[in-house]
Amino acid sequence: MTTQAPIARFTRLRHASFASPDPERLLDYYRAVIGLGLVGRDGNRIFLANDAEQLSLVIESGDAALTSIAFEISPDVQIEALGAALKQADLRPELQSDPLPGVSRLLSFRDPEGTRFELIQGWTPTPAQERIGALAVTKLGHVALRTPDPRAASEFFANAMGLRVSDWIEDRFVFMRSGYEHHTLNFARAPGRGLHHVAFELRGPTHMQQGCDHLARHKLPVLWGPVRHGPGHNTAIYHRNPDGHLVELFHDLDRMTDEELGYFEPRPWHRDRPQRPKIWVGLPRDVWGMPPSPECTEFAR
Repeated sequence: MTTQAPIARFTRLRHASFASPDPERLLDYYRAVIGLGLVGRDGNRIFLANDAEQLSLVIESGDAALTSIAFEISPDVQIEALGAALKQADLRPELQSDPLPGVSRLLSFRDPEGTRFELIQGWTPTPAQERIGALAVTKLGHVALRTPDPRAASEFFANAMGLRVSDWIEDRFVFMRSGYEHHTLNFARAPGRGLHHVAFELRGPTHMQQGCDHLARHKLPVLWGPVRHGPGHNTAIYHRNPDGHLVELFHDLDRMTDEELGYFEPRPWHRDRPQRPKIWVGLPRDVWGMPPSPECTEFAR
């Protein structure tokens, strides 16, 4: 699909929604381990926010799966006209009023592979009903999806939704940005569409150390890391949540503060100066750290 201008322009990743066969168990994990706070409930849906009072996660009952990804769009967009454009592109839009805490209107659509995306225009803070403890992550940082064709997926989201390619790993993993951060949406080659991993941002290296200790106390093994990645140059650790989904905790992600300059912020660990979007080929790609464990199959090759 090719357009002269994007139908919509994703600006900032807002939240993700998950179905779980045991929503209460998943709720306990995100409160006690990740450090999100309960905002409220609506029927079978549970709403969680971060310490900055931003809705970060929605949990509902069902088979374990990612059910939707939400991005904020510009307040200048006429949402009815956007809905008409999405309909013309056969993306099955649906407009809802007051669907979530802090969200007055939401326009959803399904991408060509069937994943539901939600477009939010404006929001209000959603304070938790409790004191947020545990890791108290700063925000939902990015979502990575599996797809049989990363090239086609990247072209759709570039042409239709205004994302920009930050890096490739050969022809099988693409990193895409919606703002200045290196990636907010990724696509990895796999037989079918599904979740690859979800990532939450930490404040820095001390917070990362606390995260490793915290996972150990909860008997959640670190499957990979700490590692300094090449693409994005973030420090990261990976583990699995109770539903078996891979969860990344990271800090210090590359930033492209000026798109016209075309390079990421210079940092001491960059191999290339300036660090521009590129294709990473072969191993090792990471700056330091051990390779992923066999249990971390998403990154084993």
